[in-house]
Amino acid sequence: MVASINLGLQFPCSLSNNVVKLGFHSSSPSPNNKRRVSLMVNANSNRRLGGTINNGENNNINNKNYDKVNGVRVAEAPLTLRKLKEDSAEEALVTCMHGRFQEGIFVYRQIFAIRSYEIGPDQTATMETILNFLQETALNHVANSGIGGNGFGATRQMSIRKLIWVVTRIQVQVQRYSSWGDIIEIDTWVDAHGKNGMRRDWVIRDHFTKEVIVKATSTWVMMNRETRKLCKIPEEVREELTPFYINRFAISNEDTYSEKIHKLTDQDAENIQTGLAPRWNDMDANQHVNNVKYIGWILESLPMKVLEDYYMTSMTLEFRRECTQSNMLESMATPTSKLIHANNSINRKVNNNLQFTHLLRLLDDDQRPEVVRARTEWHFKNYADSI
Repeated sequence: MVASINLGLQFPCSLSNNVVKLGFHSSSPSPNNKRRVSLMVNANSNRRLGGTINNGENNNINNKNYDKVNGVRVAEAPLTLRKLKEDSAEEALVTCMHGRFQEGIFVYRQIFAIRSYEIGPDQTATMETILNFLQETALNHVANSGIGGNGFGATRQMSIRKLIWVVTRIQVQVQRYSSWGDIIEIDTWVDAHGKNGMRRDWVIRDHFTKEVIVKATSTWVMMNRETRKLCKIPEEVREELTPFYINRFAISNEDTYSEKIHKLTDQDAENIQTGLAPRWNDMDANQHVNNVKYIGWILESLPMKVLEDYYMTSMTLEFRRECTQSNMLESMATPTSKLIHANNSINRKVNNNLQFTHLLRLLDDDQRPEVVRARTEWHFKNYADSI
């Protein structure tokens, strides 16, 4: 004979917790046939919940929301409120990871986690990873601003006129590199740069301590997507952008333009790496090599001793022309920093710092036209804690 227990629960007042778990034992005449049943009761509901629990084979719980835990059916109260709370938390997390505006519409913030495939041999985020984060934040800034068009970071009026953004200069200063699993937050904002340019700045912080670990600034101009020629900013586009402009600098103008990047020649270059070929995966949506890809080629011409024993603390890139998949490149570098005496080799350092001047140029043209000029600064790893 199957024994049956009927339960009725009613809470006349609100409880402090959202959900109350109640545990019961029901047993048949056989001492070995014992079962534990849990009921989930919504504390914010004053409704009476009923359940019938059998210790036979055909167990029923008169509640449509049930599941099995370790082979035992678990009944729950209506999930409406709990589902809303779960959805709200998930929505907040998604919004946070995708980014949101701060200070009205002026600053856009996005959160990233450093993943295992974004770190280098020293187990910290690489410079390529940092620039990818900067680029992603900038694109999401435009996409979520309400003025985004169909292009890669373009506004509506830019898309109508077949215009795209191209970066002419970017400077990154690193105080500390993040490690695998670290959570960072990136703020970005824009302002006018001259008559026909735009400046975009970024600040990267540790999400929990708010420590500033990276600062970056860049300048951008417009190019016709079909003719590949630079052009002025149309007034219609300027009207879209101006409400988002804020006069704020992540890196001061004095630090940004304090030192010119000189052109390297064959006679000046101490290290040359030739035969560098773009791959299909190096191209971006604007049909040219993505600016982040140049970093790896620039580092190809550095001595291995520098890459092994030093951290890059600063990188400045000046873009001179486009590069496509059909091009072949050459990477050149020489130690020309003011921290190194002109007649010293890379093994003779001042204050344990190094500075290099770089050049990427095309090989498939007799004139060897410049693609990117760059400058990098390096700090000896034994002194990394003082960066």
